[in-house]
Formats: sequence, C-alpha cells, structure tokens
Amino acid sequence: MAPRVEKLIIGQRLRRLRASLGLTQAQMAAELGVSASYVTLIESDQRPASARFLMRLAEVYDLNVSELAPTADAQLAADFGAALKDPVLGLGTLPKGEIEAVMQGSPRLAAAFVRLHDRYRESLLRPQGEDNPLTDRDKVEVLAESSRPVDMVRGWLYEQRNHLDGLDRAAEALADELQLHRSEPHIALTGRLTAHGIRVRILPAEVMGDQLRRFDLHRKELMLSELLTQSSRRFQIGVLLARLEQEEEIARLVADPAAVSLLRVSLANYYSAAVLMPYGRFLAACESTRYDIELLSHRFGSSFEQTAHRMATLQRDGARGIPFFFVRVDRAGNMTKRFSAGRFPFSRFGGTCPLWNIHAAFEMPDQVQTQIIRMPEGANYFSIARTVTRAGGSHGQPAQRLAIGLGCDVAYAPRLIYAEGIDLSRIRPVDVGLNCYLCERSDCAARAHAPINRRLRVNERERSLAIFNFESD
Repeated sequence: MAPRVEKLIIGQRLRRLRASLGLTQAQMAAELGVSASYVTLIESDQRPASARFLMRLAEVYDLNVSELAPTADAQLAADFGAALKDPVLGLGTLPKGEIEAVMQGSPRLAAAFVRLHDRYRESLLRPQGEDNPLTDRDKVEVLAESSRPVDMVRGWLYEQRNHLDGLDRAAEALADELQLHRSEPHIALTGRLTAHGIRVRILPAEVMGDQLRRFDLHRKELMLSELLTQSSRRFQIGVLLARLEQEEEIARLVADPAAVSLLRVSLANYYSAAVLMPYGRFLAACESTRYDIELLSHRFGSSFEQTAHRMATLQRDGARGIPFFFVRVDRAGNMTKRFSAGRFPFSRFGGTCPLWNIHAAFEMPDQVQTQIIRMPEGANYFSIARTVTRAGGSHGQPAQRLAIGLGCDVAYAPRLIYAEGIDLSRIRPVDVGLNCYLCERSDCAARAHAPINRRLRVNERERSLAIFNFESD
C-alpha cells in the first residue's frame, strides 16, 4: 500500500514548471496521464496535488518531489519562522498560511529579514557574552554560531543541494582511469600519489601523537596514523589528491573569503568520497541494493558514515537518487554534521529533538533503527539511525561514538530496504520539532526548554509529565 503523503497546493509552482517546459495544460496532462481539467484545477489552487500526481511529476520530468513543496527552501522557511517568533516582535504565533504566503511571494524579502534578525541577535548577545561568557551557555552558543564560517559553508552547500557536479565528474573520471572497480583501491590511490612524487607512510600512534594525517610538503610524504581504518586511509589519500589535481576547480567554487579554508576542506572531502564511490556506479548500486548502507560499504570499501553521507549527494541532473538529508550528532545532542539534498529543515542552534530516534541509537550500538517523523509544518520523513565509531581508540582512551541519521520524504521509503515489511500507511509518525526553543507542542515530557515566544506557566498545586508548561494563544 502506498504511504500516506500530505497533499500540497502547488498551483503557482506547477504553472512555472509547465511554462519552463513550453507545454500547454493539455500537453502536460497527456504526458502525465491525467485530464486537462485536473491540471487546470491544480494550477488554480482549487485542488491539492495528490501523492500519486507528485510522484508522476517527479518521474516524467526528473524532479524531486520536495522541489514542488510550498516551502521548497525549507532552511529559509525554518529560519524565517524562528525569527518571527522572537518575543520582541510581539507577533505571537502567525498562521502557517501567512508565513507560506511570504515565502511564496517574497522569498528574497524573507531572506533579508532573516539576515537583519541575525545582525540584531548578534548585537544583542555580544555584550552579554563578553561580560561573562559562562552565565548563559545557550546564548553564547547562538552568538558563536552566527559568527562561524561553518554556518556559511553549510548554507552554501544547502544552496547547491549538496551536489557539486564539476567535482563529481572529475572524481568519476579519475576512478575510471585508475580502474577502481577492478583494482585494489589503496594500491591504486597510493600509485597515483607516487606519480606526483609523494610516498605514503603508516606510522605508529605514538609518533603521530594526536594527529591522524599529516602532509610534509618538503619531504613529499603523506603520513597516516595506524589508528585510521583502511577506509579512512583511502579517504585521506583522496583528500590530498583533491588538493593536487583539483586546485583550479576548488578555487573556482570558493568565493567567500570568510569561509575559504573550511570550504576548501569540505570540497576536498567531497571529491575524495566521489573518487571512492564514483557517481554512476554508486547510484546504480544504491538502486539495485535498495540503498543498503552496510552492503554498499562492503562493496566500495567505505565506512558506514562515508556511504551514508555520499547518498545525500546524488542529485545529478538526469540521474538523481533519493534526496536524503544527513546528520551526525554526539551523545550530548550536538549536531556536528548536517547536509541535505532535499528540503529537510535544520535548526541553526539548540540541538535536535530528543524524540528523534537518532538519540536512541546510542542505546543499541551498531544496529540500524527506523522511524517515521513528522515535522511541525506537517511533512513526514522516513529516518534511519545508527551509531558509528570514530578513528582512534586505545586502552584507556576509547574512540568517540557518534550517531548517524539519514532520512528522506516518506514518499521515497518504499525504495529503501529498511522499509521492507513495514506498512507505512498504518504507522503513526512521531511528532518532532526543530528543537525545544522553537517547538510549540504542549505536554511533551521530553522538553528541555519552554519555547522562546511563550510565557512560562507555573502551577504550584500540580505536577504533570511535562516539566515545562506554557501559555498558548
């Protein structure tokens, strides 16, 4: 049975799509196998688009379903909605329709408002942080986040849908040249470095100290710690090859001086993963295995994290994979990585919702867990979570354990091996929020903070499951 997907009003976007294709309503209807009157009703917003119609659009015109959603730029929508909740504005909770109307009609205005609010928040919080940076840790984190280049890099990659076609094709060409599908990858990649006059050395942990990789330009040596797994060693060789062979392409992509170093690192990492998991072969393997991360890890000699992250980059025109989002969190709930090829809204501060099973993954290490989650705007996602162990680790100094989350719109779930045997239409999604600061769901026993735009309500005579109660409209 097909999963239940929220119906969407997409009239304006459908009209723009049809116009860009140079089609009449009758021609589009014929190609989609529906009546012309049905297309007319959808374009005039008199009828919502059904899940079947959305999937047919995606199939015929090579689109992501998420591209037709009312808030296709979900990150901007999330940031805009969060800014509007600032108590200083005195707006309370605006109807969802009003926010969507601004997003649809004036997205540039919404983006400008978000930037203005960021500047206001920074100017407000800086004196507090400078006076005593330990008095309010959450405010200091918000201030720090607004000034870090990492936020710029994340935003830039989000705008690219986490796919960089030029680097991807160059990496695929190198993989073909080295015949990585036939050769032992480590030997082939090491040989490529040898052609550059560079040798690879695996050194003891006591020699490398707290470093896992070090490149000595003068001695022409790439030194790797013995603590690195074989997949991580290959990955680090690929990172150096990116610096040696893709300098021009990386320089072309890097434009913002404030984030040059971090973006260069991100692009080198992207290239390395694309060499080890070349686009065409990796996408075909994903489809044939139904996105079985463990099996693909064995096939391509990559780690679980590398494979899951690579899945979130498969958005080449004419050959798209499932538009996944990818996150990595530590035991404290800090989000240390986040990427999205779709429209999943991430919070810019405050951690993640404790009801999301990515946190529960720590209770069952190395086991894949699944969950259907529903975000506040009503979108449903199929989520996969599993722990991974970082490189390193010795007696008395265990390696850090992290949790990986991979997810997609629930409409794509039937294509995943992890949804096998699950009746998606009968499972009630778990309602999660961006984080406690922005979530307005009441009676949540997992809540850590009251929402920022609600006044805390205290009843001395009662005690409920929810620690924080607050006033509603």
